[in-house]
Amino acid sequence: MTVWITRVDPIEPRPGPLHGLTMAIKDNIDLYAVPTTAGDPRNTMPAATNAFVVDRLIEAGAVPLGKTNLDQYATGLVGTRSPYGAPHSVFSEQHISGGSSAGSAVAVASGEVDFALGTDTAGSGRVPAAFNGIVGIKPSKGLVSTSGVVPACRSLDCVTVFARTVDTARRAFEVMAVYDPTDPYSRTLPPATQRPGPQRIGVPDKPLGLDPLHEQAWIEALDQAAKLGDVVPVDITALLETADLLYSGPWLAERWLAFGDKLDDDPAVDPTVRAIVRKGATLTASQTFAGFDRLAALRRQTEPLWDDIDALLLPVTETHPTLAEVAADPIGVNSRLGRFTNMVNLLDLCAIAFPGPARPDGLPFGVQLLAPAGHDHLVIDLAAVWCGEQPTTRPPDGVLLAVAGAHLTGQPLNKDLVLRGATLAFESRTAGDYRMFLVPGPRPGLTRTTPPIDGPGIEVEVWRLPTPELAGFLSTIAPPLAIGPIELADGTEVLGFVCTADAADPTKEITASGSWRNYLGAGLGT
Repeated sequence: MTVWITRVDPIEPRPGPLHGLTMAIKDNIDLYAVPTTAGDPRNTMPAATNAFVVDRLIEAGAVPLGKTNLDQYATGLVGTRSPYGAPHSVFSEQHISGGSSAGSAVAVASGEVDFALGTDTAGSGRVPAAFNGIVGIKPSKGLVSTSGVVPACRSLDCVTVFARTVDTARRAFEVMAVYDPTDPYSRTLPPATQRPGPQRIGVPDKPLGLDPLHEQAWIEALDQAAKLGDVVPVDITALLETADLLYSGPWLAERWLAFGDKLDDDPAVDPTVRAIVRKGATLTASQTFAGFDRLAALRRQTEPLWDDIDALLLPVTETHPTLAEVAADPIGVNSRLGRFTNMVNLLDLCAIAFPGPARPDGLPFGVQLLAPAGHDHLVIDLAAVWCGEQPTTRPPDGVLLAVAGAHLTGQPLNKDLVLRGATLAFESRTAGDYRMFLVPGPRPGLTRTTPPIDGPGIEVEVWRLPTPELAGFLSTIAPPLAIGPIELADGTEVLGFVCTADAADPTKEITASGSWRNYLGAGLGT
């Protein structure tokens, strides 16, 4: 069972954008009724529920086929740190598959599934993609929920997707990227604006010290970079210094916090994982804050980079090791594999890995595009162009809906939006002539004054609800509330919650609170 840890019977696919596509799930992500081993066979308790992202994919029509092998507790970029065996690259039995999402990448590259879930803390959603000639999307942190995922470094972990084409990976990503109020690291990001004219693609201004076969492929990749836009040489020294922090700074302590209690002397524990993570138990608070300070300084050094470029093109790795080379130097080889990947989550970047020109020996060579958080669709579109696929230029699908009460983030009815795939687009206020009244529920109801009376407006959240979900959502709204047009402070008109005029009781006006949250916070709603 080198690739698969557990196989499951296929389910009947639901209608949806992923109808009938098969998927594999890295075995640190929960699949209902199946143990989540995280590469440790002592973990035998079946999962009580699906991970949030697995639920989303199944609801969209995807069919899970099972759980895949990984570096134990998602600690590694090699794919060999598993008691279930070491997958190899689909291109060579002598060369590693890459990790920690080893089995997921191989299941995709070998054609066993249409796409697969991985995770990426240090590069585990990109290194296996590079070593198996496939696509790996690493979303912006928090854009995809990690509820139901065994943490490695919880503040850095991302759920990723592998596929053989950018289009398939994108389709899965768009289903996965939903705000999850149960995940404290979940967040929404406004769509990134793109500069007019050709994209500016950064490339390193100095040699990278790649192995000779990688170097030849990289030279060809640089020649191809011009088809994405204007090529701009940039200094990436601060990015490489940031990459060194991941396993020499406080984030080892975060791994120790996540699963250090599992790293006893039981033979089920991979000795390399134990040796690496046990160092986290001795890190002090002062060392931790020193690491945070150093990261802040490096982040500040990197910020001007993004003033000059839209995306940065890098190799995924500097070499493609053999299984024998990893066995001879398990920590050293692994460390070198993270040189171009470790910094991405530390610096809050998004990334996509995809095939570059093949090496002269026929092994795949993976490249990646990096950009600041929120630019996910930009790098995905650029990768599509590189791979000869059609980029998407359509605007985000869905209806903009302003909510002011029980559907706000953290309020009881927010789930009615989230479970329908709605995402928070932005926060705003209504135009100044809206008033807020308490209606039965208790709920707030908005009406517009006639004649207009200027005021501060009411705080609202504007959510993007998938258009097919609008009718079902409308059926959940009880009078005297209804959905109608609302004008925002900047003059934009969206749909939103309004109440009928007969429910606007002057004795129950709560406009002075400014928002439903302020009203509740003052104890007036109890």
